[in-house]
Amino acid sequence: MRTFDLAPLYRSTVGFDRLFSMLDGFEATPGYPPYNIERTGENAYRITMAVAGFGEDDITITAQENSLVIAGKGKAEEGREFLYRGIAGRSFERRFELADHVKVVGASLVNGLLHVDLAREIPEAMKPRQIKVEVKGAAKPSLEAKAA
Repeated sequence: MRTFDLAPLYRSTVGFDRLFSMLDGFEATPGYPPYNIERTGENAYRITMAVAGFGEDDITITAQENSLVIAGKGKAEEGREFLYRGIAGRSFERRFELADHVKVVGASLVNGLLHVDLAREIPEAMKPRQIKVEVKGAAKPSLEAKAA
């Protein structure tokens, strides 16, 4: 349930509709599986997700445009009787919205932790560049000024 009105922003901005749609879509998300998002460099990030009990064949990672989806398919455990089950093994799907030019560069599964590495790769055309200032039409020094 949204408690703020975005209508004034729609009237005075152009091209931010994707951002406003994201804000409209925010809702409480379940806490399973737990994860961290960290900055590992100036343009590098890492999502670490606790996926105990899942193997590399049980997890799918899909990156499409500005969206990252990490899903895990839980295994059916037949013939086992748990007196207490504290390690969740249920299926999950976790979605992340990525900023422009953020790409997935790799993923690894180490000791029950899934690490997804991301990097912001700004195109050369969008990077800041220095513009040389040229002097045009400037008066050339006269012969009299040189002699003085």
